[in-house]
Amino acid sequence: MVKITSSDNQEFTIAKEIANQSVLIKNMLEDVGEADDQPIPLPNVSGAILQKVIEYATMHKDDPPPTPEDEAKLKTSEDIEERDKEFINVDQGTLFEIILAANYLDMKNLLGFSVEEVRKLFNIVNDFTPEEEEQIRKENEWCEDR
Repeated sequence: MVKITSSDNQEFTIAKEIANQSVLIKNMLEDVGEADDQPIPLPNVSGAILQKVIEYATMHKDDPPPTPEDEAKLKTSEDIEERDKEFINVDQGTLFEIILAANYLDMKNLLGFSVEEVRKLFNIVNDFTPEEEEQIRKENEWCEDR
C-alpha cells in the first residue's frame, strides 16, 4: 500500500498498482524505496480532485497496458468508454482540475484527449483558419511525439 497526501493534507492509502498508474508517483516510489512509509506529498492536487483521480485509476486498474500505437492515438468521443464518459460528466471547473492533476501526475491514460475533444468539452470555438492551424502545426512540429 502507498500513502499519498493532497495539497489540503488529506491522506489516501491506495494499492501500489493504482499508484503506479501515475508516472510521477511511480518514480517517487522508486527513488525512496519500498520501506519508507511516509506519505508522498502531492502539493498540486486537492483532496477532492485526488479522490476523483484515484477513482479513475481504480476503475482502470485491470486494463491492459496501452501499446505504443494506443498511446500515440488521441481519444475522440467515439473512443471513450461509457464508464469514462460518466466519469468526465462533471462541471467544467472540476474537469479542468482533473486534467491539470493528470498532467502533473503524468497519467497519460487520463490525458489523451484530442484538441477537438477538449474544445468540445469546454465549448471553445475554433477561431483559427485552416491556414493558421497548419502554420501553428509546422511551427510546433518539434514538440510532437513521433
